[in-house]
Amino acid sequence: MEHPPEPPRPKRRLRYSGKNPRKFEEKYKEHNPQLYPETVQKVLASGKTPAGAHRPILVQEILQILRPQRGEVVVDATLGYGGHSTEILPLLRPGGRLIGLDIDPLELPKTEVRLRALGFVPEEFTAVQANYAAFTQVLNSLLLPGANIILADLGTSSMQLDNPARGLSFKSEGPLDLRMNPQKGLPAWEFIAHLDQDKIIELLIENADEPFARLIAPVLVEDRKRNGLRTTSLLANAVRRGLQSLPKSLQDQEGDASIRRVFQAIRIAVNHEFETLEAFLRIVPQGLLQGGRVAILTFHSGEDRRVKRAFQEHARAGIYREINDDVIRPSPEEIRANPRASSAKLRWAIKA
Repeated sequence: MEHPPEPPRPKRRLRYSGKNPRKFEEKYKEHNPQLYPETVQKVLASGKTPAGAHRPILVQEILQILRPQRGEVVVDATLGYGGHSTEILPLLRPGGRLIGLDIDPLELPKTEVRLRALGFVPEEFTAVQANYAAFTQVLNSLLLPGANIILADLGTSSMQLDNPARGLSFKSEGPLDLRMNPQKGLPAWEFIAHLDQDKIIELLIENADEPFARLIAPVLVEDRKRNGLRTTSLLANAVRRGLQSLPKSLQDQEGDASIRRVFQAIRIAVNHEFETLEAFLRIVPQGLLQGGRVAILTFHSGEDRRVKRAFQEHARAGIYREINDDVIRPSPEEIRANPRASSAKLRWAIKA
């Protein structure tokens, strides 16, 4: 008597030490959503972002503002995980094209593979490793006269924040790097080594509105002499020490927020983010076709001020026929579902 074949055994999960995975690389369930969809859904339902994933912000609002149409040319100037582009690309069919730029040499190939797997062929989606302020040069190289739509999401992606090897977050131990392109420029620890105390204070205030900059800066100077501030934990500990003169209740209330602001301030400086944004804002009108739409998603008051000022100046000059007066923010529901959206602000303009 023949016995029916045994059903295939379920795929064994990877092992890790301890009760819960602690390392980015060990969070295997979230890195394999096809194998463990229930875990990913559980993480999403808790209002968190799965490790190594990214949740695009204000998607429906951006689609409503930009109104992508079949046959149009779109520049996603900061492609990232490709969340916004994934929603835009089907609306461009047939005949449309999306150019996705990103400076990150580590994440861009992953995003291109992801979008190719969704069926977006080279004729409709082109990925280019480039700084977003160079988008007009990219258009010229592709023999395109301009774009109908330009989108820029200035936020740091969750894939970058969650990966401790990038040194972008104090929540995991890693080298204090903070570069969007790890192949260029100085890592953060080396960048800080060249700043005096007054420059650090100026940087923390200008780039992050840090209220305790004058308490934190002397400790950063002291600790970099002692340990080089070469890791994320060393910088986070230095910030906490800088706040020790505050009442304990205020330390508990402001500690993590100050650390996030210090990381943000140094990251902005290391990557020349404000200078790049200003260069981008100057050339956006050159890259937009008549009636073209631009939308920019910011996550810091310094970014938003620059976008608002540039849009207003171009509107007064008659370059933009319409801009939004009131900034658009995520709904309370979106913020509850994705706390990383809480600081997002969206502004848009239409070329005359």
